[in-house]
Amino acid sequence: MSTGNEPRRLTLPLSEDVVRSLEVGDTVYLSGVVVTGRDTAHKYMIETFIRASEVPKEEREVYEELKRLLDGGVIYHCGPVVKRISGSGDGAEEEWAFVAAGPTTSIREEVYEPEVIQHFGLRGVIGKGGMGPDTLRACGEHGAVYFHAVGGAASLIADAVQEVVAVHKKEAFGVPEAFWVIRVKDFPVVVTMDTHGRSIHDDVETSSRAALQRLTSK
Repeated sequence: MSTGNEPRRLTLPLSEDVVRSLEVGDTVYLSGVVVTGRDTAHKYMIETFIRASEVPKEEREVYEELKRLLDGGVIYHCGPVVKRISGSGDGAEEEWAFVAAGPTTSIREEVYEPEVIQHFGLRGVIGKGGMGPDTLRACGEHGAVYFHAVGGAASLIADAVQEVVAVHKKEAFGVPEAFWVIRVKDFPVVVTMDTHGRSIHDDVETSSRAALQRLTSK
């Protein structure tokens, strides 16, 4: 585990070499383009793209854009609170701003994330609470890490969002579940699952089970 190191400032997209140099415990400030995606978005990617025999014609534009954005990129488990700052939704160009952008619990995406990492070439996943053994294995095999964002700091994290670049599937999925493409600067995260098979979340669970066993055996 890396401790006491200076925070690393990284710009997206990330190379595999850079990601494999990260270790559990590293503090990182991310800058660049990030894509949000929660339960509906992950299910959509799996069913419409990854496990489909072919990508439906009407979804190809979104697919190509996600392929471009996520290759070497990061997906953020987040259901943001947003406000419209221009445009009326009646055909005029809409512009949006993030009001709150706190992480949501990641383990719900465990059934999807390994395939998403492999298919799209992800280098990172941001969320809270960590993920399971299948995602940890995928991180090692494909060169990705899990970044823990601080829960309860939604407004603070939103300050790192400089711009909403685009949004995909908002009308179909709703605001919290849409793919929001955001440009961030110095987005604060901590590496809690790395490419070397280490997971802080596993360590916490193991130590908690040991403590419980000691208590119940007395």
